[in-house]
Amino acid sequence: MLTFLLVVHAIIAASLVGVILMQRSEGGGLASSGSPAGLMSARGAADFLTRTTAILATIFVVLSIGLAALATMSKSPTRIDTSLARNPAPASAPAVPAPAPAPTDNNTVPLAQ
Repeated sequence: MLTFLLVVHAIIAASLVGVILMQRSEGGGLASSGSPAGLMSARGAADFLTRTTAILATIFVVLSIGLAALATMSKSPTRIDTSLARNPAPASAPAVPAPAPAPTDNNTVPLAQ
């Protein structure tokens, strides 16, 4: 079911891109030639493409929300994965700083007397 809806979503997205690219920026999409009345007129084509864009955009948004909801419901984990969790330090032994090491006399210069 999820795979089918993803394919439909991709087809709608590609159709939406195609319809948007067919429109002219002045609003006269597909107005290169045609009869003065009907769908292929400048006004009719612009209205058709605008209406098609609105319908495809609405279907795209609704399908996106539906796919997100379907994906969260069908893929919910049954248990929490703790493979990356850090192991906490044991709380029974308080952390005491180690005593400072005693100074060594290996590299010292003797004092003059």
